[in-house]
Amino acid sequence: MELLLKQNVEHLGRIGELVKVKTGYARNYLLPRGLAVMITKSNVAEIERARAQALVEEQARIQGLKDMATRLTEASVTIEGRANAEGHLFGSVTAMNIAAALRDKGLAIDDKQVRLEQPLKEIGVFDVPVHLHAEVVASVKVWVVQQKPQ
Repeated sequence: MELLLKQNVEHLGRIGELVKVKTGYARNYLLPRGLAVMITKSNVAEIERARAQALVEEQARIQGLKDMATRLTEASVTIEGRANAEGHLFGSVTAMNIAAALRDKGLAIDDKQVRLEQPLKEIGVFDVPVHLHAEVVASVKVWVVQQKPQ
């Protein structure tokens, strides 16, 4: 059965795409939830208007994320940790720690947006990528320093 998508459906398609699905999936999931409609001229015109509106909204959202990316590249965070004489941390600095430090500076970053290949385990300065969108990636400077003795 061929349908026209009214919304983005993960692993199926984006707004306005024609998709071919099994009848049961269409009848029991897509149509009752309003995710898709049957293909008619009026539905195609309506979906095209919705697609154009969604495209404009997405472009505005991406522009906002690009602005945030420039603020992120200008920002740097300092994280303190206990380390031995050689500079190896007793613990590690994770993406969650970096995201929390960025949130403390007023930047709304989710833990999953900070991408570390592995936790930082040494004292130093690191450039950490932050994925805001598939098209927008920023780099944040992270300073890992020795914790002051109490």
